[in-house]
Amino acid sequence: MEKHIEQLVKWLQMKVDEANVNGLVVGLSGGIDSTVVAYLIKKAFPNQSLGVIMPCKSDGKDESDAQLVVKGSGIESLTVDLSDEHELLFKNIKKQIQSKETWDNEREKLADANLRARLRMSTLYTIATNYNYLVVGTDNAAEWYTGYFTKYGDGGVDLVPLLHYTKSEVRELAKELGVPDEIINKAPSAGLWEGQTDEEEMGVSYDTIDAFLRGEKINEADENLIIKMHERTAHKRTMPPSPPDFHHFTLE
Repeated sequence: MEKHIEQLVKWLQMKVDEANVNGLVVGLSGGIDSTVVAYLIKKAFPNQSLGVIMPCKSDGKDESDAQLVVKGSGIESLTVDLSDEHELLFKNIKKQIQSKETWDNEREKLADANLRARLRMSTLYTIATNYNYLVVGTDNAAEWYTGYFTKYGDGGVDLVPLLHYTKSEVRELAKELGVPDEIINKAPSAGLWEGQTDEEEMGVSYDTIDAFLRGEKINEADENLIIKMHERTAHKRTMPPSPPDFHHFTLE
């Protein structure tokens, strides 16, 4: 993993150079993926890297874990609490739709969660613009394959350095980087609502997804679920579709 870290750091430096920007920024959730990215970008740009903590009606433990990451990595940080902004915007949207009597209570939880992710994305890009930085994503191979990320939320980034690393490999990177055990052993969560965990929401464990991605034999029901998630979320991994260029056709 030492060699992988060295190569990832060089890749990050190359991408910043190609984009002609000053450095890199990442959103810090207190989870292992964003932690590994924070350690990597700090290595790549010791004086031009930034971790942003963005609580949004979040578990206080996530924020304290994020602060632990800041202390451990030495990365520069700032905190932007989005709770009030989220509350105001979501209530306003809900009120307007309710006035038309078309509010879907069953989809409220998902809409609420995705708005949190998209507010965080907007916050990161506002900060990135100020510093002339690129926004670094935290999705790993398992999340990318299954589409377990919010489109234009945590999926709205400039670089995705962990894209080819399984969750178990991310843990190995974390150990090599010196990430605290408390972060490595923490139950993965996107912090979308109270008590939310990734594996419970997906219905399959990261270890199982990792095994599938390695080409190993897994339970048939789990395999079908993983494939179904991959197919259903294909739109998240591609550019928005567009029609053919009708300028090349005779319009009637």
